[in-house]
Amino acid sequence: MFKIKNISQGSLTSKARAALLRNKTAVVSLWAIAIAVFIAIAGYLITPDHSPFANEQHLEIAARKPGFSTLMLKIRNNAAPIKQSWVTTLLYGRKSDYTYLPIGNYRFVNNRVVVSLPDEPGNTSQLSYTYQLADVIYALPDTNQITSGNNVLTDIEGNQITESNEAMILRAEEDHLIKRFYLLGTDRFGRDVLSQLMIGTRVSLSVGFISVLISLVFGILLGSLAGFFRGWVDDLIIWFINVIWSIPTLLLVIAITFALGKGFWQVFIAVGLTMWVEVARVVRGQIISLREKEFVEAARALGYRNFRIIVRHILPNAMGPVIVISAANFASAILIEAGLSFLGIGVQPPMPSWGTMVKENYAYIILDNPWLALTPGIAIMLLVLAFMLIGNGLRDALDVKANTVF
Repeated sequence: MFKIKNISQGSLTSKARAALLRNKTAVVSLWAIAIAVFIAIAGYLITPDHSPFANEQHLEIAARKPGFSTLMLKIRNNAAPIKQSWVTTLLYGRKSDYTYLPIGNYRFVNNRVVVSLPDEPGNTSQLSYTYQLADVIYALPDTNQITSGNNVLTDIEGNQITESNEAMILRAEEDHLIKRFYLLGTDRFGRDVLSQLMIGTRVSLSVGFISVLISLVFGILLGSLAGFFRGWVDDLIIWFINVIWSIPTLLLVIAITFALGKGFWQVFIAVGLTMWVEVARVVRGQIISLREKEFVEAARALGYRNFRIIVRHILPNAMGPVIVISAANFASAILIEAGLSFLGIGVQPPMPSWGTMVKENYAYIILDNPWLALTPGIAIMLLVLAFMLIGNGLRDALDVKANTVF
């Protein structure tokens, strides 16, 4: 004897949510995507390098291994302090009031600090530089006043500098000699790989989100018109879908990119305009199967307009497969963006992108620094895998038959 279990308890949405949460792989994928979204939103507020595009370069420590650390001399720029809100910093980063110089060792001589650059691998010769302590600590309007014999120094705001040499030495040791740690090492320009990777997350998720949004708008609109009205409208839209479908996706994206130009927003539009055909075909098939149902006939009998029938009654019942295919399209958009950036026609430097990072460093795979290309490659793989797994989890969770136990 068959026993129907939980067939009438709770809504379909709550059952789908419970089924999704029982899928451990989908839950892990959700956490991975949530972490990536948090990193993308927080952006420059949590990156080790807060400069715009995480582009602080130190050629003295180029291509250093993960876990590398070095001593830095923090030199005050001779300019007024930069004032901006945390929102601006969140979105665009912040130019530092200081210049950071990697050093090997240092010593103080009267009112100066003498520093030597870090040893290069295989090179034991050291270059040394001398800086006036007042120029390191304060923003000076004219550095010539240090050597002019004038005993009264003033900073850029007109305040007199009255500290003794001993006080400035103590302050320099406490505040201007800092330790920098590079968890994932540095690239060939001496930039922090971790910061580049974190800002690259923002690019990949933005491309995926906006591209999927564009594909949903076009796909749902054309698929709904084709499936509901049929006839010559269906024939025309299907012909257009088949024409777009016959063109290789990457070739079409490259053509649109060349037409719109290279850049950040152009990639969004180019990828989104090539992904709507899958959505349109799925929506069309779902509406064809639903348009003759009893609840649609009842809506027609009540005199509802076609627009209301499609939007309020048919589309909510057809969104399950659309959600699943949107997750797959999100993963595809990330891969396409990485491919375009690798080819040099996607996001342009200095804006960091995972595809650009692979392009700039793939030659290091056969040298002794393979992680420079492997790190962004692994990031692409993990994020794409997370979206594919969450898509599979949504497919299973939205399957009514699978969630009904007999």
